[in-house]
Amino acid sequence: MKNLKGNAMVGQSGGPTSVINATLAGVYEAAISSEHIETVYGLVHGIEGLLKDDFVDMSIGLETKEDIDILASTPSAYLGSCRFKLPKLDEKTDVYEKIFEKFSKNNIKYFFYIGGNDSMDTVYKLSAYADKIGYEINIMGVPKTIDNDLAMTDHTPGFGSAAKYIATATREINRDATVYAPPCLTIIEVMGRNAGWLTAATALARNEHCKAPDLIYLPEITFDVDKFIEDVKKALQKRSTVIVAVSEGVKLADGRYVCEAGLNTETDAFGHKRLTGTGLTLGNIARERLGIKTRHIEFSLLQRCAAHCASATDVSESRMIGARAVENAIEGETGKMVYFVRKSNSPYEISIESIDIGKIANVEQTIPREWINEEGNDVNKEVIDYIFPLIQGEARVFMKDGLPVHAVLPIKRD
Repeated sequence: MKNLKGNAMVGQSGGPTSVINATLAGVYEAAISSEHIETVYGLVHGIEGLLKDDFVDMSIGLETKEDIDILASTPSAYLGSCRFKLPKLDEKTDVYEKIFEKFSKNNIKYFFYIGGNDSMDTVYKLSAYADKIGYEINIMGVPKTIDNDLAMTDHTPGFGSAAKYIATATREINRDATVYAPPCLTIIEVMGRNAGWLTAATALARNEHCKAPDLIYLPEITFDVDKFIEDVKKALQKRSTVIVAVSEGVKLADGRYVCEAGLNTETDAFGHKRLTGTGLTLGNIARERLGIKTRHIEFSLLQRCAAHCASATDVSESRMIGARAVENAIEGETGKMVYFVRKSNSPYEISIESIDIGKIANVEQTIPREWINEEGNDVNKEVIDYIFPLIQGEARVFMKDGLPVHAVLPIKRD
């Protein structure tokens, strides 16, 4: 479909990042610059907002270039997010009928959805339904996730900044943890359900003055509690302060998450278990078995909203890929996701391509086994070489009275 003329809609979905709004800024800038797009509407709380007729004219509050630049430096999701799973195409078609009625009523010819794996499932289903009923609309998925687990793309917008924060915090934790002499175990719990990219980023903290983390455990490797205790014992023989990085999603041989020992059984709309308490669980086990002081640290939301520590590379790329999604849609692409291809590691160079969304939705990218050491308690140099270019540069932060300035949707909501 080429030369469609009408309005555009853009939404944000899933867990936010410190640069998801940079992608939104890229989409918005490219859209308002196009003669094919008249009005850009922002969905409040993603696809749920569309179903509730809750969307806004993006031009309100984004009148100047500085407004857009501040938006690009603002963490979290400016439009709000959701975790809403569309039904299968052969079930509850009334949901799709309702969505496309709203598209038609508002002359929506372009739809952009910024998100991760589950969001790409939404893009896939909307694209398939549009094709089924012959509705003219170009629908594009724009990647985002700190987890870095989307298939095909070299990396995802949001990952580089989260990795930079995690590596920075790990180095700072090391400085604090080495203050006291008595034996101590510090466990850093990092986000990552099935992919350990974020936890692997703790390895970037190491230099001649920082040996932390001493051990790294990823969900790609089956977790063995007895081996973990033995690993910590060996590490304590080398230094009195041991720092361990562990993914929240590490699993035991029987398939249970380690954190399930804490009786956490809640799930989200997509059936994913809410993971928390892995560090606390392992700390309790180590204290009981080894008789040493333990502490656990959860980066939790900090790793995805620390825009003050964002990577300039990540911000720039996020803005760029948002703009490319619009350009490709205007050229007639639909049912696709834009993604990064790494052309060179040194010097670092990427290109942006697009791929059919059906090859992306619900497919996870995990760390290759050969990038993890043989014992399964550390990472190899390939991981460092891969992540290092993504954390480079300090992003611009707008400040007032000593604190950051953030863009806020200029409409009062409950």
